Amino acid sequence: MTEPLLYAEAGGLVTLTLNRPQARNALNIALAEALAAACRRAVAEAARCVLIRANGPVFCAGADLKERQGMEDDAVRARRVKGFWAYESIERLPMPTIAVVEGPAVGSGVEIAAACDLIVAMPAASFRTPEALWGTVGATQRLPRILGKRLAKDMMFTGRTLSAEEALAAGLVARLVPAEALEATLDAMLAPLLKAPATALALAKRCIDEGLERDPRGALATELLAIEESLAAADWKRAMAGFGA
Repeated sequence: MTEPLLYAEAGGLVTLTLNRPQARNALNIALAEALAAACRRAVAEAARCVLIRANGPVFCAGADLKERQGMEDDAVRARRVKGFWAYESIERLPMPTIAVVEGPAVGSGVEIAAACDLIVAMPAASFRTPEALWGTVGATQRLPRILGKRLAKDMMFTGRTLSAEEALAAGLVARLVPAEALEATLDAMLAPLLKAPATALALAKRCIDEGLERDPRGALATELLAIEESLAAADWKRAMAGFGA
């Protein structure tokens, strides 16, 4: 049986590849469980960065609706919880995470990509969250925080598809690159990231993520605490010493 998710590590970079191209990488229970397990493994192995990619022309076509056929309500609930846990496992990773979206991302695919810190997209990428039009609920939490509630509602209520260019303009996509420049762009992004002090990157990520959920004073307290942790870390002193070289 083909593994639904491929895990590869090289030099601190972990690459997770959605590997159900025959099902357009639709999220089933096995893939959701594999994503959560891979995130735990990346933490245990002290990865410095996680890339999430996909085999085939579609990043992820959403939830595997064929798997849901014939399920009782309790089974559907349990399957949805596994999906939510997969997204949260990605979002809670302490190291930087980058989604590489080369084709359509629908529903769960948008959730997986949006749970990452950055999205690098190719022109063929697109983003759609039609859950409400299918009679269900999903993708209602992350997108409003990223895009604002008006655009998120437009996508949810009408099935609007954001092109890669629109997603870039709206702030969902960090970088839009042509296919021929993708690997060079990723190399350029990863080079400084993989050299930077891992503790500082983790603290910066925590400050941004937690700060947005707090009032200004609480956000400042989060940063002050992070500064104290940074001062106590040996890698901070090594990094500062390099500036005098």
